[in-house]
Amino acid sequence: MQLLVENKKIVIVGIPGVGKTSLVATIVKKLLDRNIAVSVNGYGTMMLDEAKNIGVKDRDELRRLAVEKQKELQKTTAEKISNLTDDIIFIDTHAFISTNAGFYPGLPNHVIQIIQPTHFIAISARPEEIYNRRMKDETRNRDKISIESIKKELAIQDSMLSTCSVLSGSPMKVILNNEGKIEEAANNVIKAIGV
Repeated sequence: MQLLVENKKIVIVGIPGVGKTSLVATIVKKLLDRNIAVSVNGYGTMMLDEAKNIGVKDRDELRRLAVEKQKELQKTTAEKISNLTDDIIFIDTHAFISTNAGFYPGLPNHVIQIIQPTHFIAISARPEEIYNRRMKDETRNRDKISIESIKKELAIQDSMLSTCSVLSGSPMKVILNNEGKIEEAANNVIKAIGV
């Protein structure tokens, strides 16, 4: 196993339809092929696992918890991630959550300060490609959305992630995952994180 001098904590985000899940799987395979210890940690999944200890059954119930309880769960999850020791640690999360009150940051400052990410990667694609991917995905029950709404989501994602970059002092990179070019996108992520 190849050992890096210091592990890298990479926050990776992408709105639904950019192909983040497939891209991350491709990146992980490439890194494992190079004998680099890598893990992918779904922030929401880890939060839910922690919330199950207090009787929460699903993500909908998790979202209904009092804000203070959610912040406590965020903190506990961030602390678990900060203690991981793989060479490359991907934190798979959302840059924002759309709520009735507006857009809530997926990575509030208190979470960033605990995790101390080394890199921020935003996965993107052309709005038309995202729209088509969402419409073709029969495995998910997605809300109908317009190309204009997708453009707004991409802009908000970039805005949220650039703020995270400023707060942490870590670089942010937008990687395009164009249709049929997943290998190229994976190589661009690997190059951006310096491995």
